[in-house]
Amino acid sequence: MPAEQSDQITPPVPDSQHGGLVGRLPVVPRALALLARFDRPIGWWLLFWPGAWAVALAGGGLSRWPLLAWLLGGSIAMRGAGCVYNDIVDRDLDAQVARTRSRPIPAGLISVRGAWIWLATLCLAGLVVWLQLGWPARLVALASLAPVAAYPFMKRITWWPQAWLGLVFSWAALVGWVEVAGSAGWPLLLLYAGSIAWVIGYDTTYALQDREDDALIGVRSSALRLGGAVRAGVLGFYAVATGCWAGAIWLVRPDPIAIATLLPLASHLLWQAVTLDPADGAGALRRFRSNRGAGLLMFLACLVVGSA
Repeated sequence: MPAEQSDQITPPVPDSQHGGLVGRLPVVPRALALLARFDRPIGWWLLFWPGAWAVALAGGGLSRWPLLAWLLGGSIAMRGAGCVYNDIVDRDLDAQVARTRSRPIPAGLISVRGAWIWLATLCLAGLVVWLQLGWPARLVALASLAPVAAYPFMKRITWWPQAWLGLVFSWAALVGWVEVAGSAGWPLLLLYAGSIAWVIGYDTTYALQDREDDALIGVRSSALRLGGAVRAGVLGFYAVATGCWAGAIWLVRPDPIAIATLLPLASHLLWQAVTLDPADGAGALRRFRSNRGAGLLMFLACLVVGSA
């Protein structure tokens, strides 16, 4: 590492929480933490919540709390691994985008070989979590590897990489439900479909920060595809998500009171979409990050219904 970089590792993106614990790490561990996005915990929460919803709605929210803890640990490790892999694949594109050019690989802070070693280390941590699952859930988790590996290439071939991200970031719902219930069913399918729509909505919001750079270098995104209809598009995806989740809850407990547990979440998502200003990158980032709270509201709804 060049001497002039030894104490100057800048946050790779505006939403970094680099000034906390990560910012106090020694140089190399700090760069590795930034590569795995440990400075941005919102990502692992968004990966964790669908699995937590499934566990809670399947009736394991109280009795299977160790499973929830393992899923959180797995989300931290595998989200980190996914980010490292994404940065290895996207290192040339990242160097051309203002928001990402200071990430550790394009900035020269971590070599590609070092990134692969770090990726393997994170995958070993994920393996420990995988071994805590029963075989049906293990097989479901293994099936996620192909779509995860394909995700970084989606922005090159489709205007809707956010839809592929939805498939990947919602996968924990499949794992959590199968681990608790033993098999899939319509409630799970609706929960999973709703999560995919939710991910498309919030990642479209996030992608608003990069629209100009993405357009210049030829990277595709739903934020670009929707053009001036971004607010309506996000609102539509959130409406689909809420409708699917209402259907899942109804199949578990056919009671209007059960559906009412979604009202706080629906209100929050409505606020996000209605107040979204596509020209305000900072505001879009705040709304994106507020989905950690949205995930908690959905978990509470699933916990109430699944425990009743």
